[in-house]
Amino acid sequence: MDDIRRFTPPAVGGSSLLVIFAVLCLTIFALLGLGTVQADRRLSDASAEAVYGYYAADCQAEAILARLRAGDVPEGVTALPGDTYIYTCPISDTQVLEVEVRVTGAEDYAVLRWQAVSAADWEPDTGLEVWDGADAAPES
Repeated sequence: MDDIRRFTPPAVGGSSLLVIFAVLCLTIFALLGLGTVQADRRLSDASAEAVYGYYAADCQAEAILARLRAGDVPEGVTALPGDTYIYTCPISDTQVLEVEVRVTGAEDYAVLRWQAVSAADWEPDTGLEVWDGADAAPES
């Protein structure tokens, strides 16, 4: 019987649990970090697209203003009394750059409005029903 040795598994219970917990925590933090990076990238892409659209519209509006100062009224520009002109340049599907200028000569002009505004149709939501107290039970 002295020749027979008994097999005893190594005691790794507590340290194995700690390692498994640490790996699980690191995996969760890595997935959360990846999700944050993807959200930040979508936001930065949308922001870059919005800035590009605004400056493209701004460049187009400046070109129209230069033509107005030269005495040429391009198509799409509305002339108002008093040498005032109004025109719009698209920024995106939902925004336009509205410009209103007064041009009295090649060097003398005044920008009255240079504003990004919403071009989307707005429809109010009238579906919310508010209780007016008419159906209240009388107090005893």
